[in-house]
Amino acid sequence: MIKKIFLGLFVLAVVAVLLFLVFHGNGKSDAEYTLVNVERGTIVDKAMAIGRIEPENEIAVKSKISGIVKRIFVEIGDNVKADDPLVEIRPDPTPLEYAEAKRNVEIAEVGVNATKRDLERAKNLREKRHISQKELDDAMTSYDEADLRLKLAREKLALIESGKTRIADRTVESVIKAPIKGMILSREIDVGDPVVPLTTFQPGTELFSMAPMTNLVFRGTVDEIDVGKLHEGMEADIKIGALPDQKVTGTLYQISPKARKEDNTILFDVEIALTEIGEQMLRAGYSATAEIVITRKDSVLMLPERLVQFREDSAFVELLNELGEPAETLITTGLSDGLKVEIVSGLAESTQVVQRPPKEIE
Repeated sequence: MIKKIFLGLFVLAVVAVLLFLVFHGNGKSDAEYTLVNVERGTIVDKAMAIGRIEPENEIAVKSKISGIVKRIFVEIGDNVKADDPLVEIRPDPTPLEYAEAKRNVEIAEVGVNATKRDLERAKNLREKRHISQKELDDAMTSYDEADLRLKLAREKLALIESGKTRIADRTVESVIKAPIKGMILSREIDVGDPVVPLTTFQPGTELFSMAPMTNLVFRGTVDEIDVGKLHEGMEADIKIGALPDQKVTGTLYQISPKARKEDNTILFDVEIALTEIGEQMLRAGYSATAEIVITRKDSVLMLPERLVQFREDSAFVELLNELGEPAETLITTGLSDGLKVEIVSGLAESTQVVQRPPKEIE
């Protein structure tokens, strides 16, 4: 009999423990909650663009003559002015090219001597009125053309031999000069490297890249969901990964009219002109994100959006009723930044809204 009593008490104890674990096992009650005040503040709706900082105008410096790099006058990071020397190219003609240039000079000299004799003969004949003035003029023209061909042949030979020559009042040399004022961003050649010239039929060897670092822009992409909200002139806050504490701002000035697909995502290119860059130097290629301000509202009632329940185009929050129990209240919401939402009607400032504890995933 005593055993049966003890067994019954044991069963009751087990049942009591199980009931306690079911209803109070996590140490929290469904009735537990906290209260959050409705506050006034600023809500900003932004579109995110991902890209990097780049010079507005970056150019590649190339040579129009072929040869070997003889001397380099600048290094990466140097600031240069337009027409400053960058690199000297030493001509490196093939034996056939040199032989042709040399023989062309000799042929041109023969032509000059022949036309000179013809001109002297024509002058004598004209004095005796044996030929017309037109025939004398033709002889003078032939001599002038032959003389120009000789000068051209000598100039080509001088360029091949020394890389320098003078044409009229202009000195032509194999020193490549800076086309613009700016900074040397990269150097693609070393002393002794061969240089292929830029022509109509070939791109040529890139010697340097350079750009004015005073005109920097942000170039990036935005998702197709946000691009319809954007227009030129919008302000943007730019965050640079390498300079997290530096404030950089800009103005959106270009939105691509055509999308491009990247990793199954439709993106649009945007460009933002930097208006404020802070104190530290910005370097070309810094990765950055731009937050483009779409709408901004100051001093509005707002609440954490996680406290609002949306059902069938309506919004609800929980307030404490007269019995001190949570009860749903219909509200009207406005602008949202994803974290906070504007309260248009239904709540007043400092109203306390019920915040339920987060549900635990079993």
